[in-house]
Amino acid sequence: MSDFSKFFLGLFIFFSFSFQLGAQGGRIPVSAKKGMVVSSHYLASQVGKDILSQGGTAIDASIATAFALSVTLPAAGNIGGGGFLVYHAGDGETTTFNFREKAPLAATRRMYLDKNGNVKDNTNHDGLLSVGVPGTVSGLFMAHQKFGKLPWKKLLQPAINLAENGFAISPVIEDFSNWVFENKDEYESTARIFLKKDGTPFTAGDILIQKDLSETLKRIRDKGADGFYMGKTASLIADFMRSNGGIITKKDLKEYRAEEMEPIKGTYRTYDIIGMPPPSSGGTAIVEMLNILEGFDLTNEGHNSAQSLHYITEAMRRAFADRALYLGDPDFNEQMPLDKITSKEYANKLRSTILKQKATPSDSANFNKAHLTYESTETTHLSVVDSMGNAVSLTYTLEQSYGSKIVVEGAGFLLNNEMGDFNAIPGYTDTKGRIGTKPNQIEPGKRMLSSMSPVIVAKDGKPVIVIGSPGGRTIINTVLQVILNMVDYDMDIAKAIESPRFHHQWLPDVTYFEEWGFSPDTQRLYNEMGHEFEIRNTQGRAMGISIDPETGMLEGAADSRSYDGKAVGY
Repeated sequence: MSDFSKFFLGLFIFFSFSFQLGAQGGRIPVSAKKGMVVSSHYLASQVGKDILSQGGTAIDASIATAFALSVTLPAAGNIGGGGFLVYHAGDGETTTFNFREKAPLAATRRMYLDKNGNVKDNTNHDGLLSVGVPGTVSGLFMAHQKFGKLPWKKLLQPAINLAENGFAISPVIEDFSNWVFENKDEYESTARIFLKKDGTPFTAGDILIQKDLSETLKRIRDKGADGFYMGKTASLIADFMRSNGGIITKKDLKEYRAEEMEPIKGTYRTYDIIGMPPPSSGGTAIVEMLNILEGFDLTNEGHNSAQSLHYITEAMRRAFADRALYLGDPDFNEQMPLDKITSKEYANKLRSTILKQKATPSDSANFNKAHLTYESTETTHLSVVDSMGNAVSLTYTLEQSYGSKIVVEGAGFLLNNEMGDFNAIPGYTDTKGRIGTKPNQIEPGKRMLSSMSPVIVAKDGKPVIVIGSPGGRTIINTVLQVILNMVDYDMDIAKAIESPRFHHQWLPDVTYFEEWGFSPDTQRLYNEMGHEFEIRNTQGRAMGISIDPETGMLEGAADSRSYDGKAVGY
């Protein structure tokens, strides 16, 4: 999408949604008594709600919603990518499912480098070499095997129907179709799906039918995870890779396994924080930041006041430094100090280095001068709560918008380009955005580090907030601010999500403010403390649910920054 297109699409979204925020779950939350689904596409939210009303669990509804998004939200919804799921049962049980993509078995530490040690032709982000072994189907199937109630086939059928019968596309997919038209010679398999039969682009309101995707989903419906990682679908993927320079094989697919993991846990004020452990960096970073901020009276300082922004920025700075230096796939990094960096004692030490009215330069904290790598903002999140109080927070992605932009010939789905989340040049870090530290270097079978941050906040063993967002590295800070808005500033879920956001990631040492909501006076006071800042368009597209612990009433909100997002309850 061009910058020109993004600008006018942003204006269109803002004005077209300003009059319907209540229906969408914007500044006025959507209320429900029994169950709620919030996702980035209204059709997928409706699918999830229907599953709940038929007696399905939160896990059932999240699975059906995720598969529906693989049809209706091709920019991020997927079966060709991966992600994370955090689960909190109504009886207090908590767990997570890690279905992050893996590096293929043929991958090597220096696979993207030319003879001079430079990344060759952006191959870690473009082309089939950028594709990690997909994990979504494995993760969703594993979650269903443990916590599902309705038959697996029933959860797949709505997505199959959407793919077979089609749906009216939005201007977002229209824009992608125009891009495909301009690049159809290079992306022939993608053009067969995202251009009309006469070879011209789709326009908003046209019906997109995806027959190949429907057949792939049917194989998953009938055979579970084996319908993707073995048999015809696996052959289509492996053959397509072999014919076009990729390295994922049938063995890669057959050996892929999602894994159930213990959550990262912390506390903030009187609340419990349940997040995703590495290879997600989100749970760890959010707990670390909340631990630091617990020592400040943010309520008294005021929402988005210069003083509050200063304290929160300093917490962000320190957590992102630790993220860069320590975190990666735990199967390949046995020495990650998670207990230390999520402890109250460590937070006390970090808090003691924060000055009341003076910024801490990022390169003076004895961390080294590494910068974080680029991480795309095109991810999607869904939140679900069922009638039994079970809650799911699920974030998954293809990495960049539409991932690699490559559709598997005959299978109808887009592949990720997640290999770009690894540190491509071992040992090399520069001010342009590369980081070469060991925890996230490429190794066969390794999962790349992620900023995805599905989180559930609980009180007295019961979920009270279910939240997550897309946004690359900004995900962590978006989720953090929604939690702060509700806990410290007593906002409802809709106001907490709609409030203006900001982002700091340690290095580069710049804060990014959304273009609305921060007054010139606040910006001046913040700058006088030593914080440099820039203005950006929008940050994140949070999808959240809150649960009243006394009445059990649900309130849901889909971020109005999301074009098609919607909260649906019953």
